[in-house]
Amino acid sequence: MFNVILFNPEIPPNTGNIIRLSANTSVNLHLVKPLGFKIDNTTLRRAGLDYQKDANFFIHDDFDSCIKSIKFKNIYALTKFAKKSYSEIKFIKNDCFLFGSETSGLPESILKKINIDNQLRIPMIPGSRSLNLSNSVAVTIYEALRQNSFDDLV
Repeated sequence: MFNVILFNPEIPPNTGNIIRLSANTSVNLHLVKPLGFKIDNTTLRRAGLDYQKDANFFIHDDFDSCIKSIKFKNIYALTKFAKKSYSEIKFIKNDCFLFGSETSGLPESILKKINIDNQLRIPMIPGSRSLNLSNSVAVTIYEALRQNSFDDLV
């Protein structure tokens, strides 16, 4: 249905939570190296509980190989620097959502590959640094699912 790309995720519990979200929503999860943890990390497993076996997730060596492996309609980069809110977009099945690492977000070299109209933000109060990565993914995915009538979910 939808795809989530985590570019260089660093914190195992965040990725574990997103694995759990992926398993419960049938969202494909793509992790782009380098990862800030080993995939068999205890903290990652603890946060993901036993959902790792039910999630569709893939590990890619770099962003370009990741993008080539996904059949998507649109790709959206979530960044606090975007002008457009995620709620202004009508998401369609097979859209792809790109999120940066917890400490540095998405590098300029990656953002340049995403059309400016497809760079989105989640509104926050002025002066806020960022939201938690797993919360940001959940907010975005559930909006996309809501717009598509929660197809295939009960």
